[in-house]
Amino acid sequence: MTTKVTVEEANAFLAKAFNSSQNRSEVILMEDGHAIMRLKAGPEHLRPGGYISGPTQMTMADSVTYMAIFTRLGITPMTVTSNLNINFLRPCIGEAVIAEAQLMKMGKTLAVAEVEIRAEGSDKVASHGIVTYSIPAAN
Repeated sequence: MTTKVTVEEANAFLAKAFNSSQNRSEVILMEDGHAIMRLKAGPEHLRPGGYISGPTQMTMADSVTYMAIFTRLGITPMTVTSNLNINFLRPCIGEAVIAEAQLMKMGKTLAVAEVEIRAEGSDKVASHGIVTYSIPAAN
């Protein structure tokens, strides 16, 4: 299967829908049921010690799942988070964060993805999440 949304279309959607000077995240890969995003960390994303904050990692897990769902449904803005569970495994230290989502289930009303968060350049998972989205009835 091919993706219903390209990297360029996904980034254009994010820029328009979530226009913010603090939005430094970008989609770098869109494949069927799979998405990868990158966030260049700024001071607002760091906690003491230079670690990428937990809320930043959770935001990335949420965002990359949204994009993975778009690969199957197309751009569906009203697809919304219904659950996000994350385990922080080790400090995430780096100039950028990479979030990768793989859909585990895509049903008529719910989509579930597994997400791994890493510091860019590291092969060690900093946090692992399971994210569930509610799919609008029109789809």
